[in-house]
Amino acid sequence: MSAIVTKFGGTSLADAEKFKQVAEIIKADPDRRYVVVSAPGKRFKGDFKITDMFYLCYEKAVSGENIDVLFDEISGRYREIISELGLSISVDRELDRIRNGMYNMTGRDYAASRGEYLNAIILSAYLGYDFIDAREVVFFNNDGSFNAEYTNDVMSARLKRHERAVFPGFYGAMPNGTIKTFSRGGSDITGSIVARAANARLYENWTDVSGFLMADPRIVDNPKVINTITYRELRELSYMGATVLHEDSIFPVQIAGIPINIKNTDRPEDRGTMIVAETPDYDTKNVITGIAGRKGFTAINISKDLMNVEVGFGRKVLGVLEKKNISFEHLPSGIDTMSVIVKSAEISGKLDYVLNGIQQEVCPDSISVEDDIALIAVVGRAMVKSKGTAAKVFKAIAEANINVKMIDQGSDELNIIIGIEDKDFEIAQRAIYSEFIKD
Repeated sequence: MSAIVTKFGGTSLADAEKFKQVAEIIKADPDRRYVVVSAPGKRFKGDFKITDMFYLCYEKAVSGENIDVLFDEISGRYREIISELGLSISVDRELDRIRNGMYNMTGRDYAASRGEYLNAIILSAYLGYDFIDAREVVFFNNDGSFNAEYTNDVMSARLKRHERAVFPGFYGAMPNGTIKTFSRGGSDITGSIVARAANARLYENWTDVSGFLMADPRIVDNPKVINTITYRELRELSYMGATVLHEDSIFPVQIAGIPINIKNTDRPEDRGTMIVAETPDYDTKNVITGIAGRKGFTAINISKDLMNVEVGFGRKVLGVLEKKNISFEHLPSGIDTMSVIVKSAEISGKLDYVLNGIQQEVCPDSISVEDDIALIAVVGRAMVKSKGTAAKVFKAIAEANINVKMIDQGSDELNIIIGIEDKDFEIAQRAIYSEFIKD
């Protein structure tokens, strides 16, 4: 029997009515056999996500404060969902265990994971599916890295014993059995892990938008939905700030060649966005697939005559960063110049050490530092086949009266990345989008 793995985000499971909506979607296709859930999200503007409330509870407990009022508010949301769904189950025992765990300092990751845990118990009961605790089938190594192959082996064997099941997303177990979470949004990763283990024909990721948008709707008015995007394009856009899907969720399904479909829980009839390994198709009118960007970068600009013939120059520069555990983002260079682009937050408090270290290691003619840099990526698999793409990008930027600080392009010509001042971030994205996307 073929399987579809479905993952539902927090907005899709915020209250009982959303649970009912999700159940209708799942039961509309008998191949939707395995379900991964997030914790309840916001029900309305000004509401709180359950995960944030659990985090706050734990912080209060660690500080020696009483958490009963806040914890009762969390408990009330779950009891309300159970009551409005007409279920006879009780999660009181689980809630008491979690409350005690908070006071006994069982760990921040444990606290954060309980939103998904409780939601999965409730949805499994409502659907009549089996419940599988993620701590029993998702594993991390002692250093905190995800143990992909062991997880896949254990989960594959477990799925053979369950025709239909619900999993809590976001977490797994360390070798000693303690809870370890992925980074925020990690339920997307869990869904991808389950899809790989199930050898699913499709991984559906249900959220509150009808697919992956070509630009940030907070910046660009009504951006178009991307019909089809490749894993590599998605990776580029996710890294640069596009947030519909966690960037690390790509790898498990990419290994197995399983497509992802981004769908809207409120509009299940919409096609959404298909994420695939490869496709020859692209929009000949638009050329680019999407635009994304991030603020908060610093450029360290290094100049030295005959830099290009000095063996080991780049290694020495990067070695200084490595000693302070600083990763670089980009390395645009010329014959006698080199720039190292790093996240400002990573180099904060370490800049003097880095500059002194570079001075000692390579004796440059000059070093300068530029803060408040934003990076914008223009991504598209069709760019390599289309003449004048770069010219259009820089035409749009020039007409918006924006100065370009940095230019970088991947060797596969999948993207063009430009560095600009933070203050021009939104204007630049709107200008590029308007240049390429014609209604």
